[in-house]
Amino acid sequence: MGEQPIFSTRAHVFQIDPNTKKNWVPTSKHAVTVSYFYDSTRNVYRIISLDGSKAIINSTITPNMTFTKTSQKFGQWADSRANTVYGLGFSSEHHLSKFAEKFQEFKEAARLAKEKSQEKMELTSTPSQESAGGDLQSPLTPESINGTDDERTPDVTQNSEPRPEPTQNALPFSHSSAISKHWEAELATLKGNNAKLTAALLESTANVKQWKQQLAAYQEEAERLHKRVTELECVSSQANAVHTHKTELNQTIQELEETLKVKEEEIERLKQEIDNARELQEQRDSLTQKLQALRLICGVLLLELCS
Repeated sequence: MGEQPIFSTRAHVFQIDPNTKKNWVPTSKHAVTVSYFYDSTRNVYRIISLDGSKAIINSTITPNMTFTKTSQKFGQWADSRANTVYGLGFSSEHHLSKFAEKFQEFKEAARLAKEKSQEKMELTSTPSQESAGGDLQSPLTPESINGTDDERTPDVTQNSEPRPEPTQNALPFSHSSAISKHWEAELATLKGNNAKLTAALLESTANVKQWKQQLAAYQEEAERLHKRVTELECVSSQANAVHTHKTELNQTIQELEETLKVKEEEIERLKQEIDNARELQEQRDSLTQKLQALRLICGVLLLELCS
């Protein structure tokens, strides 16, 4: 069947400025069709949008992608393969919610497809692994965990006596080594989370600056509309027209005030995220200090064992 569209909507398309990574750059002059496509041969979902003959969105959905609603009519997602962030402005909150639902649905479908593909690969590789030797089904012994004498000393024959169990003096070093490895794994995880939080923090900071600019523009627009209402009220010969315009302008002002409120709430949420990122940074520093202390302890134990 090939690749077929499975859901379509219309929206204004934006991309993050590749130079500043802060401001949105419109890639369409007007609302265009944005579609989800499914390729049954490759089991892949994509978001595609064309402006005339030019592809302004070509984004393959992966399980680690996230679609974020940043306002009542605007949403965005990052595409690491395309090295960009896409933004969509919809005509209503309903259209935004519907697009977000489909994004989550197809993202989950992409995750399941990836898991099935991995299971098939594992099933394909299992027979060759079983035929490689019967050792895989043998019970665990101290020799199988720590290595036999044959593995450690090539010149020992098959008839040599079994290697003795580790002595009690070796246990503290092994235990400390296990703790050290555990904390190293924890530190690696924290470093990965810190990198993600740093990226999110940079993106949030860029969004905050952009929203502040938008807030200032909305405030200027609201002041201009207030002045326009006052001017229209002064024209007595056009009372009916003034009343109609006044109603429309008041509605626009109300919408702008609601938008301002939403942006302010979003800024507060981003500030909380920044605080959380700082707390995680402090936790990482603490764990790093603990790891260094454990390494010193391990060094001391190793010296004691050697002596």
